Amino acid sequence: MAKSRAQSVLDILPGIQKGNLQPIYFLFGDDYFLLQSTLKTIEAAAASFITSDFDKETFYGDSRTLSDALEFASAFPFGSEKKLIIFRQFEKVKDKKLLKDYAESPIDFTIIVFLYDGQISSLDSEPYKTLNKNNFIFEAKELKGKNLLKWLTKHVETRGKTISEENAQVLIDISGENRSMLEGQLEKIITYMNSESEITFNHVNVLSTKLKQYTIFDLQNAIGRKEKDKALEIGFNLLDGGIEMVFIIAMLTRYFTGISRINELSKMNIPLPQAARIVGTHQFYYKDYQKARSIYSDSDLAKAFRALLKADLSVKTTSADQKNIITILLSELIS
Repeated sequence: MAKSRAQSVLDILPGIQKGNLQPIYFLFGDDYFLLQSTLKTIEAAAASFITSDFDKETFYGDSRTLSDALEFASAFPFGSEKKLIIFRQFEKVKDKKLLKDYAESPIDFTIIVFLYDGQISSLDSEPYKTLNKNNFIFEAKELKGKNLLKWLTKHVETRGKTISEENAQVLIDISGENRSMLEGQLEKIITYMNSESEITFNHVNVLSTKLKQYTIFDLQNAIGRKEKDKALEIGFNLLDGGIEMVFIIAMLTRYFTGISRINELSKMNIPLPQAARIVGTHQFYYKDYQKARSIYSDSDLAKAFRALLKADLSVKTTSADQKNIITILLSELIS
């Protein structure tokens, strides 16, 4: 029998933002950022229904019981249309099954948000089974790939701006997949662009120049030109700035995969925009890929993929310092 699954938190955000609130939101998962941002969205949507501070309460699972929270939920509001309860650390609650009965018939004037940090071992156990049956439980998975891209474009819209998927991907490539860092970079871009409505490639590209910060593209270009000292400087700078080695390896693997296709695409006379998409870059950077391919022979590329695999295994299976790993990697890529 297949295990039960919960809806994604991302599926409910549009409804919440429109003010369509339900009585229970049980949020769990590995993505702390998404859990907290969803909570903020619910709080913002509920604010118009709450006029008294007495109608909003926060409970913590390590110090208050679930029974206390449900008793508070059942009491009529002091003067507001609704009450809002935030129950953190549900994973520490001992009397979890009390929530089953409440989920079967929740109080209509109370909105209660439960936060469970981490994974639930089985959604077929109570109270999760009942919560799931009534569409009250939602999972916050760490976002990768297209899901991260979707989140970023939607997040830009909440700031009153727009961004194409192509330019959003460039921003992710520059900043990494950490959403706190992405949000920080986005704030800088919005401050820089003032009243303009669309975040363009120029806005994203200018960001790193104005802030005098290196990007993954700077590292790729230094490697593509076989400038070892410059590549080491940039690599260390990226690590010091919070970019993880696993992300650098993934991006360089994508970079060399793209380089390996340049000659094939040139023979096929593929138009520039399409060729750039095929190799996985913005057309602005395509000329750098072409230059790198003229420098890296087929044997150089084979050696590069072996070096990247070795570095990836080192990151995932040893406790070696990240700067030591990137030093060895760049020495093997640039020889």
